[in-house]
Amino acid sequence: MRKLEEIRDSYNAASELCQKRVVVCAGTGCIANGSMKVFEALRNAVALKGLEITVSLKSDDTSEHKHHDVYMVGSGCQGFCQVGPLVTIEPVNIMYGHVKPEDAEEIVEKSIVNNEVIERLLYHDPVTGEAYKGIGEIPFYTKQHRTGLKYCGIIDPENISEFIAHGGYFAARDAYQNYSAEELCKLFMDSGLRGRGGGGFSTGLKWDFARKEDNDKKYVVCNGDEGDPGAFMDRSILEGNPHSVIEGMMIAAKAIGADEGYVYVRMEYPLACARIRKAIEVAQSYGVLGNDVFGTGKSFNIQVMEGAGAFVCGEETALLASIEGKRGMPNPKPPFPAQKGLFGKPTVINNVETLALVPVVLQQGVQTFRKLGTDKSPGTKTFALTGHVVNTGLIEVPFGTTIREIVFEIGGGVLDKDGNINNDAFKAVQIGGPSGGCLTKEHLDFPLDFDSLGSIGAMVGSGGMVVMNNSTCMVETARYFMTFTQHESCGKCVPCREGTRQMLEMLEDIVSGEATEETIELLKEAGEAVKLTSLCGLGKSAPNPVLSTLRYFPEEYQAHVKAKYCPTKTCKALSAISIDSDMCRGCTLCKRVCPVGAISGEVKKAHAIDPNLCIKCGACVSTCKFKAIS
Repeated sequence: MRKLEEIRDSYNAASELCQKRVVVCAGTGCIANGSMKVFEALRNAVALKGLEITVSLKSDDTSEHKHHDVYMVGSGCQGFCQVGPLVTIEPVNIMYGHVKPEDAEEIVEKSIVNNEVIERLLYHDPVTGEAYKGIGEIPFYTKQHRTGLKYCGIIDPENISEFIAHGGYFAARDAYQNYSAEELCKLFMDSGLRGRGGGGFSTGLKWDFARKEDNDKKYVVCNGDEGDPGAFMDRSILEGNPHSVIEGMMIAAKAIGADEGYVYVRMEYPLACARIRKAIEVAQSYGVLGNDVFGTGKSFNIQVMEGAGAFVCGEETALLASIEGKRGMPNPKPPFPAQKGLFGKPTVINNVETLALVPVVLQQGVQTFRKLGTDKSPGTKTFALTGHVVNTGLIEVPFGTTIREIVFEIGGGVLDKDGNINNDAFKAVQIGGPSGGCLTKEHLDFPLDFDSLGSIGAMVGSGGMVVMNNSTCMVETARYFMTFTQHESCGKCVPCREGTRQMLEMLEDIVSGEATEETIELLKEAGEAVKLTSLCGLGKSAPNPVLSTLRYFPEEYQAHVKAKYCPTKTCKALSAISIDSDMCRGCTLCKRVCPVGAISGEVKKAHAIDPNLCIKCGACVSTCKFKAIS
């Protein structure tokens, strides 16, 4: 293979001959919003202007390098999903949001040719109206510390030369040529890097367990089975920087003595699957992967396995069973996969984000890596920020960052039920997905790390973070997550299979007004039993959303059970529909659509609803033009 330095220098030489670099976000979210149409429109507009354009810089032969006016790149997710499709122009550092194909000619004429800024396409602060020119100014980015996501949204994920030009595969070469397996394991134990998939187990210690196993065959498995509702951290890395994951797997392979690896990705991620497959293929063609890695005589090859979308396959033993062609169901531990894993051989399983951070640790060194985060949770963590928040998207912050900083600063504040920014409307954050828990106002200044969250009944999990305002019913939220986990239970163990079903039935009784105070006590008991006795980590964490809402919002459960009333009027069975006599114009539309004749009143006079007849179907609410019915 060619030396990494040659590839890097050749690419940089070609890059310097391009006057402008245009990066269009080609992550799943922006693609869904039409970013590829924007890409084509920009390319056509550049061509019509008579400018030289390239969409793929070659680094194979420096003699072929020539001047280009514009180098266009389709990147991975840039994180700021709220304002996509995103277009960034370098080196003038301009970022445009909500770009449409019809904006292409203006962008080329003003920004690419004349270096002018189109203010209407810039990001504007929703409160002050202030415009921000680029990533270096926008608060959403400036308050983050992007480490694992550093090159996601910047480099072309399908161009290995660009990855190498940014330092890619140098850490893997260093690991293969200059470190023993034992030295690597010790280095990562000293770094404090913990698994970003949920459990937070020491990465170096897990590797060391597998290293010590005496076996001629070992495996490295990348867990990309990301199934939490609203979570897309792993998907974005696989789409935006797949080579970083490959490099992390290579370092792990050297640390344990493995010669084969698998990337397990759910088939609902077609773009991630395509990009990681292409990255593996190109890495093999460049001699990075194969039978003589960096001239050391050691081999390492990777295959991609698509999962069928079962949530339980995110659990490591169920994932291994799926790769083996069996039904994805967890197995008791011990033995742990590091002892007896894939096909009965020692196996290390790390999730996508963890593997993407592995080369970073080796490049930075232990001391530099540990400067961020907390003592027991060093480094950074990515979160998918969604819900009632101004700025939704993918963020990365050091461990120890508070919810207040994430929601009110990076997230831009909380949206109330009318869509206005109102931080007083903050109610809770569901962190860790369906396996996590709800945190409240009293936790706004709580540092987010593995141990701190565990002490209050929550968990980092894969990194889903859903912000909820005061119009959210916490009982319904618990029911929603329990519906998901009960549906996704593999059914192997009784506590999870039957316990989650019984918990869901009790929650449904509560939101429908059929529960008693005894139901709440039984719900707590069932939750504790499922948590204590389930076979795998997914079953043990399934009750978390219920138990945390019972703990922090007991008054809402009591209102549903005792008063038969939903304080947020979310639960239809417990929300009486009424007509505001001051706003009613007596148009009779509601009376005409009511299927049970519960509405009475004369023309041009205020109407009324008989609560004994009303079935709460909502037909009158959606029909009223004057918003008099609620």
